[in-house]
Amino acid sequence: MITLIGKKLAKKGLIFMHCGSAPECDECRFKGTCVDSLEEGRMYIIKNIKDSEQKCNLHEGHKVKVIEVEKANIEALVDSKRAFEGSMISIKHPNCEEECEIHDMCFPEGLYENDKCKIVKTLGKPSKKCAKGYDLNRVILKY
Repeated sequence: MITLIGKKLAKKGLIFMHCGSAPECDECRFKGTCVDSLEEGRMYIIKNIKDSEQKCNLHEGHKVKVIEVEKANIEALVDSKRAFEGSMISIKHPNCEEECEIHDMCFPEGLYENDKCKIVKTLGKPSKKCAKGYDLNRVILKY
């Protein structure tokens, strides 16, 4: 999909989260291409950078580049009984209030409860044990 990003941020392979639009975007003629094509709270990866650029007063240098993006793969922890490469899963966050070292991987940014994802790769056990005793595996998810 095509969108726009600040010229200084336009680097192939950059992963970013779309956090929504600023009030100034409402009147911009590029809003449909720039922010409306992206889903708020989702992670994207820049796949290609086009030569063209446009003016934008919100970005440093007042320039944006036209880029091609796709939803980024996300590393997460899932129940080991569901961690099979190639399988489709529905995201189910664990019932956990612990603030442990692996908490962020159980609740990864860019994924929501009940999102349908494909397990692209299994990476094995996490380096730290789950504080609640859950049997988890690290995986790469495509949503």
